[in-house]
Amino acid sequence: MVQEILIELVKGIGRFFLHPAVYITLLFSVLIGYFRVKRERKQFRARILWGWTEAKHFLLDGYVWAIIISVISVAAGLVVPSSWLMVYSVWMIIFVILFMYQAGSAIYAIALGAVTLYIMYLYEWSFELFTWDFIGQDIFSEMIVPIAILAGLLLVAEGFIIQKHGATNASPKLVKTARGSEAMEYVTKRLWLLPILLVIPGDVIHTYLPYWPQFTLGESTFSLVLFPFVIGFQQKSRHSLAEKFFPHYGKRVWHLGIIVTVIAAFGYLEPLIAIIAVGLGVIARLLISYIEYTKERNGSYAVSPQSNGVMIAGVLSDSPAEKMGLKIGECIVKVNGQKVTDEQELYEAVQINAAHCRLEVLDHNGELRLRQHVLFRHDHYRLGLILVR
Repeated sequence: MVQEILIELVKGIGRFFLHPAVYITLLFSVLIGYFRVKRERKQFRARILWGWTEAKHFLLDGYVWAIIISVISVAAGLVVPSSWLMVYSVWMIIFVILFMYQAGSAIYAIALGAVTLYIMYLYEWSFELFTWDFIGQDIFSEMIVPIAILAGLLLVAEGFIIQKHGATNASPKLVKTARGSEAMEYVTKRLWLLPILLVIPGDVIHTYLPYWPQFTLGESTFSLVLFPFVIGFQQKSRHSLAEKFFPHYGKRVWHLGIIVTVIAAFGYLEPLIAIIAVGLGVIARLLISYIEYTKERNGSYAVSPQSNGVMIAGVLSDSPAEKMGLKIGECIVKVNGQKVTDEQELYEAVQINAAHCRLEVLDHNGELRLRQHVLFRHDHYRLGLILVR
């Protein structure tokens, strides 16, 4: 029994690697990093983050949540229609290919997949794409309930991933203010892949556990399948520091996810409730994006030139600046005892004492702190700072 179940599980995992979304997501994660590095080198003559950062983290950042949702999915026996999975995949791939990561939240493709399938059912449309047969289905019945619950769980995962990783890899971007001076905004553009175990390929488990629900994909009966769900995210912060903005943003998203999941669960009593849950999720997720986008467009820049010192716009990895604990948004007021007001004065002051570079920095709370590190003479670029000029 155990051996047969393991074989079916391995088959389900193997189908994950046959899904085109896995490779398309990886490819476009690489492209995101490539274009980001090009912009950073053009504006700052330095690469802020490694070019493969987005590709490296497209699976790593969300694997814990993929496991959590998989356990919930299998334990609860959440069965989603195979036809919906295929239509969802098409919408998901379209969003990835078009770089539409503002609309990258999984709930949008989930809702569009359900609506598309229902419209095809109403008008009796069907078509083939490669080896897939797309046939309409009355999705707004009991079948919408597990889809709605899955949408809520993915919103929860999305929110926690944004909260934890949104600010970590935010890339500084040089912009001009209305007064013509330079300032910084911080861009996070990411794709995350969550391989989630759904119920279920093969009839092995059903043989031993007759109550276990099943669905069909093509001509085969399935009990377990590992399916790739993609979460895209793109947002700028400029009025708020990235380390404060993105955790706040993520918190609002996972709060919404919990609400959607709870409401969707009541869909087992009445499927209409699950439909309302998905609609609520789509509208509320759009509102979160719009409200946060609007807030960041208005007001002053958090990182802009200061009259009393030099503002830190970025810190290079594995640099003296990083080892000193310098942070974006802090203001360097003195270097080796010399007051500094621009980049040139800062690097001239660095040369005063090559053995010990001493910085006096105003932190985010306006409190003064002292940082120091050993530098080699004429190697001021080793400080590893991106400054607002």
